[in-house]
This record gives sequence, structure tokens and C-alpha cells, in this order.
Amino acid sequence: MRDNIYTIPVSEVFEPKEACPICRMRDMLENRCVEYIMGAAMMEPDVRIETNKAGFCTDHFAMMLKQKNRLSLALMLESHLSELRKNGYKDITAKAEAKPRKRGDLHTVNESCFVCSQIEQAMGGMLNTVMKQWTRDPDFQSLFKEQEYICLPHAEKLLTVAHDTLGKKEYPAFKELVLSLLDRHLESVGGDVSHFCKMFDYRNAGPNADWGNSRDSIERAILALSTRDFRDQPED
Repeated sequence: MRDNIYTIPVSEVFEPKEACPICRMRDMLENRCVEYIMGAAMMEPDVRIETNKAGFCTDHFAMMLKQKNRLSLALMLESHLSELRKNGYKDITAKAEAKPRKRGDLHTVNESCFVCSQIEQAMGGMLNTVMKQWTRDPDFQSLFKEQEYICLPHAEKLLTVAHDTLGKKEYPAFKELVLSLLDRHLESVGGDVSHFCKMFDYRNAGPNADWGNSRDSIERAILALSTRDFRDQPED
């Protein structure tokens, strides 16, 4: 079952040609994983053993809270809390007492996350598939070139996988494409952020002030730099 939820055709990810396709890949895998562990996996002992050990990061706790099945989350938390107490907090004491450790190298227990590990593993396989399609399918190359942009973290992931898998003749062209998709977007977003800043100059104030596309430029810049979209977050 778990293999099936992470099986997404690469072409399906790239077809929309909106925003970053690798963010879209991550989001699709992430949603499937959270829905799975909050539903069908709730009573699977092997999954519960893994979630008890790994726990969840803050982002994925937030995603699980948005699901309607609070009982599933409560049951996972019940066994996870019990497991933490039963092992005498050995994981956190081992990290705290580890030597040698660089000064300021502090870790917290929720840096480990069951969902993150599943997504990272699944994305590794899918990015390898992206590279195979890039080398074998001219239509996919055209589809890749038509993407709106690649965000900064996923540009790094793509180039890392490409450097390890593509040939010396193929890598430079792929690198140039990824960086061009990244730079074109950062130039656009950066311009909107600059325009947003200028609108706070008294000379640009007034009822007819032209904000252009800058009102959500902060959120779009954060999305380009972090892969996370905060545009739908309610304002305080």
C-alpha cells in the first residue's frame, strides 16, 4: 500500500506548467502520506512503530491537525508519548550529551519526522526518473523548459541529482536551464519586493497609489526561497 501512495507519474507533475514542479511533486507526495497515516495506516503496527520512533516535525503536525480525523492523530500521539517515556528519553539525552559537538550545534527531537523521511525517499526516486526522462524524451525536455520557474531549494536538489546521474555532455545544458528558470523568477519577485518597499515612501502614498503585483511579493519571495506558500495564511 505504501509504495502505491508514492507512485505519481512525472509527466503528471510537470503538465500544469504553473509555479515550481518540484514543489508540486513534494505537495502531492506530502498530502498522500498525511492522508494515509491519518486513515488506512492508523491501525498498521509497522507504521505505528515507525511513527512512534520518528515522530513528526512542526509542519506535518500542522497538516495533520487540519485533517478531519482527530482520533487518528490522538491515537498516534498516545503511543508516541508512551514510547518517549518508556525509553527514558534516550534519544534526546544521547543528542544532548554527544561528544564531540560543535558549540551552538543544538538539536531538538522534532527534527526527526516520519513524513519528511518518507517524502525524501520518494522524491529521490522521482527525481531520478526526471533525469531518465530528460535524457530519453525530447517531449519531456520541451515540457521542462515550459515550466514557470524552479524554486531555490529544489533547483539545488535537481542539480545535485543531475550532477550525479547525467553525463558530462548533458549536465551543462540541464544546469543552464534550471538556473535560468530560477533566476528569471527571482528577478521578477525581487522587482516586486523592491516595488513593495518603495510604496512606503511618503511620495508614493495616496488613494491612487499603484502597488502593481507587489502586495503578496513577500509571500512569493518566501515561497521561492523556502518552498512553502503562506499566501493563504490569515493575517493577525
